[in-house]
Amino acid sequence: MANFENKPSMEQSDSDQEQKDVKDSLVDKIQQLGQTNVPQMGQESNIHCLTIIGQIEGHMQLPPQNKTTKYEHLIPQIVAIEQNPKIEGLLLILNTVGGDVEAGLAISEMIASLSKPTVSIVLGGGHSIGVPIAVSADYSFIAETATMTIHPVRLTGLVIGVPQTFEYLDKMQDRVVSFVTSHSNITEDRFKELMLSKGNLTRDIGTNVVGKDAVKYGLINEVGGVGKAIAKLNQLIEEKRMTTSTSTNESEILQ
Repeated sequence: MANFENKPSMEQSDSDQEQKDVKDSLVDKIQQLGQTNVPQMGQESNIHCLTIIGQIEGHMQLPPQNKTTKYEHLIPQIVAIEQNPKIEGLLLILNTVGGDVEAGLAISEMIASLSKPTVSIVLGGGHSIGVPIAVSADYSFIAETATMTIHPVRLTGLVIGVPQTFEYLDKMQDRVVSFVTSHSNITEDRFKELMLSKGNLTRDIGTNVVGKDAVKYGLINEVGGVGKAIAKLNQLIEEKRMTTSTSTNESEILQ
């Protein structure tokens, strides 16, 4: 006698799996972002967004409760951006308290050396070593309520009280000053004046610069938000395309 069993079909099994994947995806979005619907960037987007948030982690690992940006994670991304022909521009978003000086300068130098158009925007804060990163882009924006703290370089932990320690700090500070002044419109004297100002910060020296003041000092190019930043980046990308096209035509004529 034939034995007939109600076995689920292959199609039904695939359908169940798809429904399970969708549910898992929704649960993951709720856990990570607190919402089920996330705006998707177009498949053919030519802009890459890079975020610098929390504290910039360098050679020393910070405690797990600290929100950090690890420079060893950013460097491969920046190299990939330079190599990927589909990416035509970089949008750099900052909300950082600063961190490791050498790691911050390494990120700044890499962004400044990109051959593709770059635009930065400071939202919330771009403090300390976040200042060189903000000015490393081709064009920079700052939100009206955002702030940037400019202060001298400091060391944490054990410090050897010898003249060489002071000279080391002084040279490191000169590297920061040199980079900022060469990638923005602020003068060296003005930047050092803000860096060594007394009375602006409680029990410390330095200056807390807010939105419009950062533009007034020549540190940042313009006050604006994400919309303005993307519009400017698209403009720079278009200008780069036109320049590349003109150069190609000229080389063809010479040949």
